[in-house]
This record gives sequence, structure tokens and C-alpha cells, in this order.
Amino acid sequence: MTEPASPLLSVRDLKVHFPVRGSEGGVVKAVDGISFNIPFGRTVALVGESGCGKSTTAYGIIGLEQITSGSIRFDGNEISHLDKRARHDLATAIQIVFQDPSAALNPKMTIGDSIGEPLAIQGWRKEERRRRVSELLDRVGLPATYTERTPNALSGGQRQRVVIARALALSPKLLVLDEPVSALDVSIRSQILNLLMELQKELGLSYLFISHDLSVVRHLADEVVVMYLGTVVEQGETGALFEAPQHPYTQALISAIPLPDPRAQRARERIILKGDLPSPLNPPVGCPFVGRCPIRIDPCSTIRPSLQPAASDTLAACLVRAPAPLAA
Repeated sequence: MTEPASPLLSVRDLKVHFPVRGSEGGVVKAVDGISFNIPFGRTVALVGESGCGKSTTAYGIIGLEQITSGSIRFDGNEISHLDKRARHDLATAIQIVFQDPSAALNPKMTIGDSIGEPLAIQGWRKEERRRRVSELLDRVGLPATYTERTPNALSGGQRQRVVIARALALSPKLLVLDEPVSALDVSIRSQILNLLMELQKELGLSYLFISHDLSVVRHLADEVVVMYLGTVVEQGETGALFEAPQHPYTQALISAIPLPDPRAQRARERIILKGDLPSPLNPPVGCPFVGRCPIRIDPCSTIRPSLQPAASDTLAACLVRAPAPLAA
């Protein structure tokens, strides 16, 4: 089977700005002009510190946040400014799995009703819903008898399996996974990650995977997009980015990943960033990372770098590691 030439999802120059109450003309630039693609059947991870704009990017894509500008194309169609009816129809193709499965499920609804709710909204008959719910429970590794249980009778891992089953109910093409294992016990995380990988292989799903845990990202993602202060500072294939990160921020993130060998962990050089994350209300004029960067040069304070090919096979927004023309 030949893979389609165009990506399933294409994001171009996406901006999500929030006006500040009581501040004349003030805006929080939560997402400030990012671009990336998600090919069919692949996983792209958005990574970075809390507050870098990962979740806001995802919410803008699925319509939970209103975007300021930019283009979002899904399966060849522009979806950045859909009306309510068109957004409702798009729900069959794009679904989201949230971080906390306990908060994502109504405690008063049975598991069967929760999974079947998207089907009921789409007009499926009761018997059709019952068969589909049993099929979905089996696919995520839960027995059909769980349909009559409520969320409080399940463990955290079982609840997340239910949330995943509900997301699959309408046979979507893209799943947005917003920190899907960070609220789970460490012993359960690998089970859920393996389930997601199996489902992707079986169903041909594409994933937008949001995480701050780079060890998980390295295991799951095909491509990584590193965000800092609402911008992309580096992106590329997972192997190339982890083996030879070019942007100093990416290097600092990867240096924080714990190693399984205690001796190697003690011997490695940990990059400790100094200074605080700048406010998105008043970002630096030049490079967003300039205040914390250990290799900054004078032009970094006045010139905002664009993504350029770096020494490895990644793209980096750094005047030192991937210099762009000063006109940029």
C-alpha cells in the first residue's frame, strides 16, 4: 500500500494568543507561530517544560481553543475555523485522550454508557452500541463484563483503557494524547504505552503525543518537536534528535533523562539551566531562550532565529548551531 504524499495533519504558523484583562493591548503568546506535520500512521511528539504551549497547541487543533492565526489542514481540508456542525462531524476523525482518566469519566455513568456515549450522539441504535462497546473493551484488554461497572470500581490503568476505548469508538484517524500516562503508576505506564503502540499498528492510527517525559517520547515517537515559550526550537526524527541534539535547550532536556546504569548516570554531565522561564506576556525580542542559554552570542538578543538545518539531521532555531542569514 502506497502512503499518501500529503500528511494527515499539517500545521502552519499556528498562533494562539490570549488578551490580558486590564492590560491595554497586552496578550499572552501561548503559541507563537509553530509548524509541523503528522504523516499517516506515525507519531509526532510535542515536548518541553510546563507552560511551553504543548497542550494549547493540541487544543487549538481540535477546536477547544480559538486560534489567533495560522493554518490547520487535516486530511487535505482546512479545519482552523470550522462552524459548530462541521466541528461536530470532525469528531469522528480526531479524538483526544486526556491526562487524568478519573477526571475524563463521569463517575455516575457505567463504563458501557461512557464508551457508548459518542456512538449515541452519532445516532447508533442501542444494539449496535452494545456490540461496539464489547468489541472496544476487548480491543483495549478489558472483559465485556466491565460494561456495568462504574469508574470508581476500576484502577487507574483500567480507567485509562476505558478512555482509550471511548476515543476509538468512532474509528478516528488521529488521536491527540495529552500526557496519557503521567497520572499512572510507573508499573502501569509501560502497559498503556504498549497498548497504544499495538493499536497504532493494528488500526493505522496517527498520534499527536504530548509529554514532558523524554524517555517515554524516545520509546514511542517517530518525530519530536521541541517547544520553548510557544515556539519550536528544534525538530526532527527521534533517533537523530536524541543522538545529536543541536539546540542547547534540547541538550538540557535530554541530559535530564535518567540512565538505567548507576555508574553511567554518575559519570554523565548534567546541563543545569540557570534563570527563570520568561513570561509569554513579554517574551524576549530576539531568541526566546537567550536569557538561559549557555552559548549565546550578542546577536541572539536582537535576532529571532528561524529553524534551519543543523549539523545533525534536525532543524534547529539557533544562531550558533544552525546559523541563518541575519535578514531572517
